[in-house]
Amino acid sequence: MNGVIAGISYRALLGRRRIWLLGLLPLVLIGLALLLRLLGVADERNAITLMQIFAVSTMLPLLGLIAGTGVIAPEIDDGTIIHLLAKPISRPVIAQTKFLVAASTLALFAAVPTFIAAYLLVNLESGIAYGFALGSFIGGIAYAAVFMLLGVLTRHAVTIGIIYALIWEGVVGNFVPGARRFSIQQWAQTVADQLSSSPFLSTEITLSFAVPALLIVTVGAVFWAGRRLRVFSLTGDE
Repeated sequence: MNGVIAGISYRALLGRRRIWLLGLLPLVLIGLALLLRLLGVADERNAITLMQIFAVSTMLPLLGLIAGTGVIAPEIDDGTIIHLLAKPISRPVIAQTKFLVAASTLALFAAVPTFIAAYLLVNLESGIAYGFALGSFIGGIAYAAVFMLLGVLTRHAVTIGIIYALIWEGVVGNFVPGARRFSIQQWAQTVADQLSSSPFLSTEITLSFAVPALLIVTVGAVFWAGRRLRVFSLTGDE
């Protein structure tokens, strides 16, 4: 990890516009949890429904898109990436540093609010808060890698990422049984299920499949991004 690159990436990612985008969905999640509590329906069933439908299926991939593409895609689009590529820094190190920035940002804006929202609803009952927080953390790491790679591969990363996040992860990954095995948010829910004893949470995917899948996707995406940066010329083109 390169400290200088990390500092620049954090400042760019947490700039005035993106900080609002990163903060909006977590605030909505916590607001919904508070509303359910005020309405007197803060039970395990509703907590898990909120975590599955909003926290993991909607918020997590969208935040992953913002963080993953935000650490590198704008630099490629405006051409400032050439200044970074001109420095004597290994391009795989650049990719790894950008990934770590995106992943740590998701830990703060996705995993922590997920824990808070679940805790507001059911405290620490049945391990729901711990389970979904860990699932969001691990799933966020995979999303950070995938969307960072997308930002390197195409100038249309945001558009493609929104389609992927909303259609594949939000719809196909939830309602098409065969596709669930290839959905990051389903892998994240499998992790949550392992820590939770709630009868209202069950997943079809085994942990022995989900964990290797998460590792392969994460490592593969970061590796591919580093390889892709190697073939960039100083004009930002391949």
